[in-house]
Amino acid sequence: MQRFTSQDLQRNTGRVQEAALKNPVAISHHGRDRLVVLAADEYDRLKRRDRLVLAIEELPDAFIAALQQPVHDPEMAGLDHLLDE
Repeated sequence: MQRFTSQDLQRNTGRVQEAALKNPVAISHHGRDRLVVLAADEYDRLKRRDRLVLAIEELPDAFIAALQQPVHDPEMAGLDHLLDE
């Protein structure tokens, strides 16, 4: 991922925008990534993917098996009484 500083964004907005249209770019502030700028089409694609809904018949067998046989963490046994309420 290409990286720009927040100062780059202020001084060269057009350049950062052009780069973000091709691939997401990170904007850093004081050496740490703070924002990611990406094309609106890519954002829309990611949001649509968030809303992907599967019918139970479409779930992988391993996923369904894991749901049917939950693993209980022994360290959390002290919270079991909350399930009875």
